[in-house]
Amino acid sequence: MTGRAVNRNYALGRLKTGAMNKSEAAYSARLALQLHAGEIQWFRFEGIKLRLADSTFLTVDFAVMAGDGVLEMHEVKGHWEDDARAKIKIAADQYPFRFLAVTARPKRDGGGWAVETFGE
Repeated sequence: MTGRAVNRNYALGRLKTGAMNKSEAAYSARLALQLHAGEIQWFRFEGIKLRLADSTFLTVDFAVMAGDGVLEMHEVKGHWEDDARAKIKIAADQYPFRFLAVTARPKRDGGGWAVETFGE
């Protein structure tokens, strides 16, 4: 150690395009099981980019075709910041998709996923 303070603050959400974080990878595994069980028809990670305004876009974490044929946009977050919540609400107002805000529940609370739906 050189005696200088080490900056351990890292930017969140700065993974290479197409790379999943731990929450997204776990959710992808869940979607794969649902696909295998016939509960959904298709899904793709970061497959759709939606224009919300000039120079403002939302690249959806997962585009999912539900079992009923409805196209859904699933946004997976460890913690929802106000700007991300605003973007999903704006997208739900502008596009004819069902939007799901998905957050992993802590194991101490039973695990699984908390889901909030927009645009139904």
